[in-house]
Amino acid sequence: MVSWVHHIRTESFLSKWQWIYNQLKSRLWLRASIFCALAILSALLSVVIERYLPEELSNIVGAQAVDSLLNILASSMLVVTTFSLSTMVAAYSAAASNTTPRATKLLLSDETSLNALSTFLGSFLFSLVGIITLKANIYTDSGRLILFIVTILLIFFITLTLLHWIEHLSKLGRVGHTIDTIEASTSTAFSSYAKRPTLGGNPRKSGRKPAKSHAIHDTRLGYIQYIDMAKLEDIAKKESLKIYIECIPGSFHDGVKPLFYLSKKMDEKVEKSIQNSFVIKEDRTFEQDPRYGMIVLAEIAIRALSPAVNDPGTAIEVIKTQMRLLSNYNQEIKKEAEKDTDIEYPNVYVPALSYEDLFRDSFRPIARDGASMIEVGIALQKAMIALAKLNPDTMQKPATWISSYALKHAAKSLTIKEEKETLDGLHKAIGK
Repeated sequence: MVSWVHHIRTESFLSKWQWIYNQLKSRLWLRASIFCALAILSALLSVVIERYLPEELSNIVGAQAVDSLLNILASSMLVVTTFSLSTMVAAYSAAASNTTPRATKLLLSDETSLNALSTFLGSFLFSLVGIITLKANIYTDSGRLILFIVTILLIFFITLTLLHWIEHLSKLGRVGHTIDTIEASTSTAFSSYAKRPTLGGNPRKSGRKPAKSHAIHDTRLGYIQYIDMAKLEDIAKKESLKIYIECIPGSFHDGVKPLFYLSKKMDEKVEKSIQNSFVIKEDRTFEQDPRYGMIVLAEIAIRALSPAVNDPGTAIEVIKTQMRLLSNYNQEIKKEAEKDTDIEYPNVYVPALSYEDLFRDSFRPIARDGASMIEVGIALQKAMIALAKLNPDTMQKPATWISSYALKHAAKSLTIKEEKETLDGLHKAIGK
């Protein structure tokens, strides 16, 4: 029977270009620039297309009204864009104060918000270019007809976008919507790890120096955001060496711990090329780092448990969300274990995602800050019982540790004997 770490799909985890694309598509300026360029192009394209239209079509009723339509569109879209921006800023501020500042980074890349703002801004520029070209008498009657048709289609598209945007605004910035957004992003990262538990490479244990290997350090300090596994494999094949990665995405590289090990000594140029395969930045991201999503969820829970908020219901909802994510991750790993495919990057060795780290990142802060609330304690203990039963081989040990940790805090915080006995009974049920 081949170990589950060898059952790796040949689908790409994230190529370098995919990772760059994911970083860029969340930037408002890029998406808005594309929409604006398309809007300007469509306005100017009428000048080119008009020569191919029959003259009899140019007298269609309504084509002469395009001036008024563009003026109305220009003034209204400027107002709508300004209003939408102010609304988004208010929603993100609310999300930062009600959940955690780390969640706003994900909200800023919200597809609906970016598309709406880009549509409004692009429509404004389309109107502006249309007005300028009309005043310059660039269009013939046929050109005005084309511009009129494009304007009508644009108004229809703006209406649909506006309706969707209004519905989306009712949820944007709310705690429940923020939790759902983080869950979706974290679930995607977990799915990628389930398909490729060691990023497509061979498994290894972190913290152990391979025999006869050379440690390579990097002076850059920050979080590992991305590792270009394909590039590492190409270098390893070309130089006939093995690369042992020490820091996986999400890890903080302090400059003291080796970034990776090489099976043999290489020149500075090769070492530098390997180092460039690691993207190290100041912040963590969600793409290759499911632990970060679990940490952000835990931060939402502990803010809800603070005396100023006192909202144990949100903390319980977070526990259920984290439990669902871990359960789905475990199920996906089991499905992938049934497949028998080759290691994609056999010359690169990568530490697997640790269940101990996942459980501690997810539940330890909640166990500490929710120790005085019996309802939170019960929810946490029940979650540990369920996860331990789900996969005793991998999750029972960390679940038992969290359960014991929570019980110790609760013993000091709770004052009623019956509440302590309830939690103790649930703790003893783990593994049964």
